Amino acid sequence: MGLALGAVGGVALAVLGPWLLPDRRARNDAGANETTFLTEIRLLEGHPGLGKPLAEVADLSRPGIRITARREGARLRRSNLDEHVVSVGDVFVAMATTSEILTLRDIAGLGVGLRRGTGGRASEEDLVVAEAMVTPTHGSPRDTVSQLSVGYRYGLRVLGAHRQGHVPGADLGSARLRPADKLLLEGTTEGFDRLAQGGELVSVTRPSGRAYRRRRAPLALLALFAVVGLAAFDVAPISLLALGAVAAILLCRCIDNDEAWGSVDAGILVLILSMLIVGVGLEETGTVALIVDTLAPWLEGLPPIALLAALYALTSILTETVTNNAVAVVVAPIAVALGQETGVDPRALVVAVMMGASASFATPVGYQTNTLVYGAGEYRFSDFLKIGLPMNLIVGLAAVLVIPLVFPLTPG
Repeated sequence: MGLALGAVGGVALAVLGPWLLPDRRARNDAGANETTFLTEIRLLEGHPGLGKPLAEVADLSRPGIRITARREGARLRRSNLDEHVVSVGDVFVAMATTSEILTLRDIAGLGVGLRRGTGGRASEEDLVVAEAMVTPTHGSPRDTVSQLSVGYRYGLRVLGAHRQGHVPGADLGSARLRPADKLLLEGTTEGFDRLAQGGELVSVTRPSGRAYRRRRAPLALLALFAVVGLAAFDVAPISLLALGAVAAILLCRCIDNDEAWGSVDAGILVLILSMLIVGVGLEETGTVALIVDTLAPWLEGLPPIALLAALYALTSILTETVTNNAVAVVVAPIAVALGQETGVDPRALVVAVMMGASASFATPVGYQTNTLVYGAGEYRFSDFLKIGLPMNLIVGLAAVLVIPLVFPLTPG
C-alpha cells in the first residue's frame, strides 16, 4: 500500500507542482541575493578544462558566472566564446557573484582577479577576502583599478569590482573607479588594517557570500538519505536523526557555523511553534477526543467504503493541526469500535487511520517532512494549501481504493 500511494502521490506532485507552486528559482539560484563583480579568470597549468571548448568547462559554466569576453593581447573578443578551445594563459572577463569568485579562487589551475602587485605573496592560510568601498575623495573618472596602490602599499590584490546598476568597465584592469564603487580584495589581515587606516577605501567588511564546497555535496546528500532511511526503519526519531545529520555536516565542513545559523528563519520557527502550541492545546484539553466522539455516531450508519473514507478524511484533517501520533492514538480505538459494531474488518479501518495520519500535506506541521522542506524550499504557508489540499484528496482517494484490496472490508 505504501508503494502504491507513494507512486500515486509522486505522479500527482510531478503534474500539479509546476502548475500550483510559484517558481521561486530566482531566489534559490546561486548568488541571487549576492553582489555581482566584474572580474578576470586566467587558465593555468593543470586545470582539467584545458583543451576543451569553453562551454564544456564546468568551473566556468556555473549559474553565477557569465563570461563576457576573452582577452587577445590588448583586445577583447566577445564573439564565439563558447566554441573557443581553452589553453594555458587564456584570460576571460566575467561577471560573477561573490560566492563563485571565492569558489574559483580555491580551484587549482585558475587565477582570479588582477595579478598580485609588488606587495609580495603571503601563504594561502594567511590570506583573507574582504569588500571595500571607494571614498568620494578618492574615486574619480581618471582612476582605474589597475592604478590603485593597494598592491605595493598594502599587499592586497583586486579580485573584482562592482558598481550598482552598471558594469564598471570593459575589463577589470581598465574599470574606472567612482565613489561608492565596491571592490573585492584579497590579502592579509595586516594589509587590510593598514588599508583601513590609510583612508583610500572604507567600509572594509567580510563579503556576504561564501565559497561553495561542491566536493562535499555528496556528504550532505548522504546525510539526508541516512535521516530518511533510518527514520523509515524506526531506528530513531527523525528529530534526533536530523540533529545528528546537522552535526555530521558541520564536522565534515559541508557548511560552517555562520552558514548554519544564517539559514535559520525566525519567522518559520515562530509559525511552527505557534501551530504546535495550538495542536498541544487541542490535544490536552480533550478537543480532539470530543470531536471524534461527537462524529462517531454519525459514522455508524455509513456503508463500509464510505466509513473507510470518512475515517481517513477525519484523521487527515485533524493531523493538519495536531501531531499525527496524537491523532492516531485518539482515532484508532474509535475505528476498532466502529468496525466491531458495523461488521467491517477493524484492520482496514485502522490502516486508513494510519495512512491518513501520515499522508497530510496541507500545512507545514502536518508531518515532520513537511517541516523539513519548508525553509529549504523557500515555501510559504499558502503554498502548502495550494498543493497540499489536492494531494490530500488524490492520495486519500487512492488509499480508499487500495486498502480494501489488501484488507477486505467484510469477512469472506
